[in-house]
Amino acid sequence: MRFFPSGCTALALLAAISTTIAAPVPAAHASASPALKKEVEAAIDAQAKQIQVMVDQIFSYAEPGFQEIKTSEYLIGILEKEGFTVTRGVAGIPTAFTATWGKGGPKIALGSDIDNLPGVSQVPGVTTPKALVEGAPGHGEGHNSGMPLVVASAIATKQVMEKHRLSGQLMVWPGVAEELLATKAYYVRAGMFKDVDVSIFTHVSNSFGVAYGDVGLNGMVSVEYTFKGKTAHSAAMPWDGRSALDAVELMDVAWNYRREHLPLTQRSHNVISNGGGQPNVVPGTATNWYYFREKNFASLRNLYETGNEIAEAAAQATGTTVTRKILGYAAPNYGNKPLAEALYANVKVVGMPKWSAEDQAFAHAVQVNNGLKVQPLATVVPPISTPESRAGANIGASDDIGDVMWTVPTVTLFYPANVPNAIGHHVTSAMAMATPIAHKGVVTGAKALAMTVLDIVTTPKLVSDAKAYFNNVQLKEQKYDPLISAEDMPTIERNANLMKEMRPAMEKYYYDPSKYDSYLEQLGIDYKAAGKADK
Repeated sequence: MRFFPSGCTALALLAAISTTIAAPVPAAHASASPALKKEVEAAIDAQAKQIQVMVDQIFSYAEPGFQEIKTSEYLIGILEKEGFTVTRGVAGIPTAFTATWGKGGPKIALGSDIDNLPGVSQVPGVTTPKALVEGAPGHGEGHNSGMPLVVASAIATKQVMEKHRLSGQLMVWPGVAEELLATKAYYVRAGMFKDVDVSIFTHVSNSFGVAYGDVGLNGMVSVEYTFKGKTAHSAAMPWDGRSALDAVELMDVAWNYRREHLPLTQRSHNVISNGGGQPNVVPGTATNWYYFREKNFASLRNLYETGNEIAEAAAQATGTTVTRKILGYAAPNYGNKPLAEALYANVKVVGMPKWSAEDQAFAHAVQVNNGLKVQPLATVVPPISTPESRAGANIGASDDIGDVMWTVPTVTLFYPANVPNAIGHHVTSAMAMATPIAHKGVVTGAKALAMTVLDIVTTPKLVSDAKAYFNNVQLKEQKYDPLISAEDMPTIERNANLMKEMRPAMEKYYYDPSKYDSYLEQLGIDYKAAGKADK
């Protein structure tokens, strides 16, 4: 998800809010029988080894947005073997897919993200920064764990539904290029959720829980401004040139002056993705890549238009021209209350993972060795996060699951598979993501998800309540108003050159479960010793 600017940090903050402010216990919903839930729990436990392998395998592939080629095919292979019908390349995105099974009853979408971040390669099970491949991407947010959770839940639920002849349909799908906020709006535009009744998303956290209502995550639009000028000799005839780089820099100066007079809820940041070739040539082309974030659809549209006006003004002032291209979009997040309450009831039943002394020692070493706040792995499920307990808190970051949330009743399950206080989008958030901490957290989250799917297929009122809340509460506050147009397309070429350069070196470190029990074993990492390496 995209919080600061991606999911991990915002989710940690959301979890922190829910643990520090008391919230009421939700009302009980009708649900699947305890016997059915015990069956699905056992089916998850039976997959514990496969879950570990999936988590480790995807961690080793370490593929960034739009380049999740190995990851996608790996997951498809597992799902097809289990009897799911797979549709590849949905919404025109090569690494996107849907995997469906079942008939009749409610259709339930189950998803999580699969991409990672450039430049955060990290050896797992090591408590200090150490790149697996220098300069390569890495799972510095933990997206290697979400789809293993979803896949295991779907397989277990399918087994129980087949045995008891329960009607219902499952649709498993991956979030592609979430770190770029670059696909879910296109999924929605392509009609991927048009016949879905309810949706449950998952995201890694260091806590275990769920939130409903406006969760305080901003909407966001990702825009690249391309300025065109005129090249010239920078020393001999600079007067004959018109610098596109000057326009980029002037836009940044103007935006930073304007920032003082913008609402406190906005967040905006940029990189110069092309600043020209070499100093003695006046840059004829330069690009400025901005993320604009705001709390609701109307204010986000206003912020975007302000950026466009400033870009045009910078072009006029420098004698250049400017065009813009939307690279990604994310709607504000809004969780469905009936789904959240049903999911939370199962979270409470499952409870936190049983952490070992080695798990706690490893988490402590990560914190101590990286100057992070020391806090043990959580052992208690926090209260459900409500609008009242959050008291209007604005986290500032974004996640494009918001587009799904404004299309179909949706809630996000946060599952405990990482170290508290690890830095988002940083190697510290990758250190535990192919260790027993991640494996246990995924097994735990998979149980709560599978139980909730059974609640949905056995309790028609839960679906009708979720839809009523969506239509009568959520849509009364705002209506879905995406900024992408019919002409905007997913930037599927993004990160292609990076992986062309990095993949040959990265392939040497792909996990081979036929030879090694775990990825740590393959890498020669002593997990117990790592936890004793405190400074």
